[in-house]
Amino acid sequence: MVPESWCVRRLWWETDDTFTFELTPENGRTKFHFLPGQFNMLYVFGVGEVPISVSGDPAKAERLMHTVRAVGPVTRAMGSLKRGTQLGVRGPFGTCWPMEQAVGKDILILAGGIGLAPLRPVVYEVLAKRQIFGRVYLLYGARTPDDILYTQELPELMKEAKLQALVTVDRAGRDWTGNVGVVTTLIAKAQFDPGNSLAMVCGPEVMMRFTLRELQKRGMRTDSVYISMERNMKCAVGFCGHCQFGSTFICKDGPVFRYDQIQHLLAIREV
Repeated sequence: MVPESWCVRRLWWETDDTFTFELTPENGRTKFHFLPGQFNMLYVFGVGEVPISVSGDPAKAERLMHTVRAVGPVTRAMGSLKRGTQLGVRGPFGTCWPMEQAVGKDILILAGGIGLAPLRPVVYEVLAKRQIFGRVYLLYGARTPDDILYTQELPELMKEAKLQALVTVDRAGRDWTGNVGVVTTLIAKAQFDPGNSLAMVCGPEVMMRFTLRELQKRGMRTDSVYISMERNMKCAVGFCGHCQFGSTFICKDGPVFRYDQIQHLLAIREV
């Protein structure tokens, strides 16, 4: 419950409203171990605390990275932090993406908008252990070309022989030469074995619902699909009840869930 003090090493803007920053420890800690999909509670002193997924490389435990959309007072304050500023960190919390269950299977990594950030550690881990997985697809959708995250990294991934990365946008300008359409249109371009595949999905809830429908049309079972549900988390340990989702708490039972375990809740309005 008590945050540790970390120092902002560098911060850069990915888009007009989304930034990434790198933290280093202030308390003598030299490494921060986390699993892909877990999140931290980040505290801006004097402003407040928010849950943010870790978006860095799990193998580089000496660096702690988060990608954040500036949409409220706390995240906007984070976007104005200068090099050397202290930030409170609690974590890591929550469940992780099923990397062990994915061994020997084809993997579909499907992200919409800032949903790529919680899945970025999966990409790093897959590339580091590529020989133990089957075919790997990264399917990513953004609203416009200006909303695409990690623009220096994605082109390299799209050239990477170890996986196939496809990017699409909902609306394109005259300079865009890539795919146009929602992210579900990319599923038809992926050649995977539905009976021996595992999908990891993160994005707006409407995007995830339609993605799940398309995957089921391709023959994937609901117990082979995992989604991340980061919403309404406040305390990270199940005390406050803000993130209660049916009989579960997203902060301690999630944020990563197997789809068949919560699909009945997604169909209920106002839950």
